[in-house]
Amino acid sequence: MSSRRLPLWAGWLLALAVAAACASLGAWQLQRMHAKQAQVDAAAQVLADRRADPLSAAADPASARGYRWSAGEGAFLPLPAVLLDNQNRGGRAGVHAYRVFQPRAEHATPLLVDLGWLPLPGDRRLPDVPRPPATRVAGLLAPPPSPGLVAPVLEAQADGTLLAVVLEPAAVADALGLPALAPRVLRLDPDLPMGYARDLEVLANTLPPERHLGYAVQWFALSAAVLVIALLLTLRARRRR
Repeated sequence: MSSRRLPLWAGWLLALAVAAACASLGAWQLQRMHAKQAQVDAAAQVLADRRADPLSAAADPASARGYRWSAGEGAFLPLPAVLLDNQNRGGRAGVHAYRVFQPRAEHATPLLVDLGWLPLPGDRRLPDVPRPPATRVAGLLAPPPSPGLVAPVLEAQADGTLLAVVLEPAAVADALGLPALAPRVLRLDPDLPMGYARDLEVLANTLPPERHLGYAVQWFALSAAVLVIALLLTLRARRRR
């Protein structure tokens, strides 16, 4: 009984398809690297300048994905805290605590203020996040943490606190009964005497540009390896003939 072998042309079509798929994934990783490096550079420039915009800039839809330093007066609203789950810091699991701040300017859209990170105990008992008495805030206006492929699910706790796996301002506004929330959040200045452990790292809990570059190199190397293997198999088959 003779075995049926894949024709050389069919084998090359398969190899080219696999190599192209690997190269495409490598190119996507390079795109992610450049996009994240642009985020890091933009935030670094804003932090170096620290020219404060009014808090109303958080509601500007044209700048929803950008970074600005912002400061202003107002008050934290008597609404439940919002806790963003699955936030790691120093190798520990925890949450980021958010509270809604209403700028003093007339008709200003309220915004979420990131008060910082809190650890979760082994039983995952959620921390208490009292409403700060502060009437002035300052920090980095930034897009909410990247949602990835997770749906914006909000779980209301017994005390009204909202536990989120994705921070989507529109969904949070609806859950809190607000007409709207600004599309950007305020990353509270770590020097201010309120809140919890925090920094202004823009790529926390996500891959840095260097990791995307490493993955891109791996995908391109795999693409090249597939073609080399196809070539070696072709030469071997011709020698047998």
